[in-house]
Amino acid sequence: MLFLKKNSFGHYLILKKWLIRYLGIMTHRRYRGFNNLKIEGSEIIKNLPDKNVLFVSNHQTYFADVVAMFHVFNACLRGRTDSIKNVGYIWNPKLNVYYVAAKETMKSSLLSRILAYAGSVSIERTWREKGKEINRKVKFSDVSNIGRALDDGWVVTFPQGTTKSFKPIRKGTAHIIKRYKPVVIPIVIDGFRRSFDKKGIMIKKRDILQTMHIKKALDIDYNNESIDEIIEKVEYAIEQHSSFLKVMSIKELEVQEKLNKNRTF
Repeated sequence: MLFLKKNSFGHYLILKKWLIRYLGIMTHRRYRGFNNLKIEGSEIIKNLPDKNVLFVSNHQTYFADVVAMFHVFNACLRGRTDSIKNVGYIWNPKLNVYYVAAKETMKSSLLSRILAYAGSVSIERTWREKGKEINRKVKFSDVSNIGRALDDGWVVTFPQGTTKSFKPIRKGTAHIIKRYKPVVIPIVIDGFRRSFDKKGIMIKKRDILQTMHIKKALDIDYNNESIDEIIEKVEYAIEQHSSFLKVMSIKELEVQEKLNKNRTF
């Protein structure tokens, strides 16, 4: 019976289903109403296997990014391509979707604990804790928990481990890819930092164009490619390689020059 059934982390599926339903309905207008989420490439979602899929993405807020992905994934699985129109798709959500998050973040408030039950795989950061730089060894239990989530379904991870742009990819992501050999789907997002506060809870600005580009699976030789080679592939795929920073700088300069010209008239 669904009332008694649990996932591999001991969470009751019926409770998880109602949490996702409620959160989905409550957050829908944040992406289709107050703001507008433009989606590209979501047809890829339909053809993915039910398990062992790893989504890698850049990161702009703590929660708004991954909540948007829950919307897009479920909408696509219910036949909506590049659209989250009509929130009815959330009534029967995919329950084996997880996301990797810092344990410190997921214990910080009642809301974060609720969000954790909805699908968090909480890990301890090895490089930062309570706003301070640290150097801690990776916990094997954290790695095995991500592997357990992959064995059960889909996992979303933000391999930079921060909401700041163009930070290095953490090697742990590449180790997980080599060890568990998942289908790796890159996602590039934008506009969330302008729409929401850092936590992704409060709406900071309305009428902001948010974008989500879901790309084809990365072609990875799990056995022969090195950790550094996989990291570089991920960096390019989620558009966080240093070469993209140069392109963005040039575009920003061009925009600024146009603004300056307009001011002279």
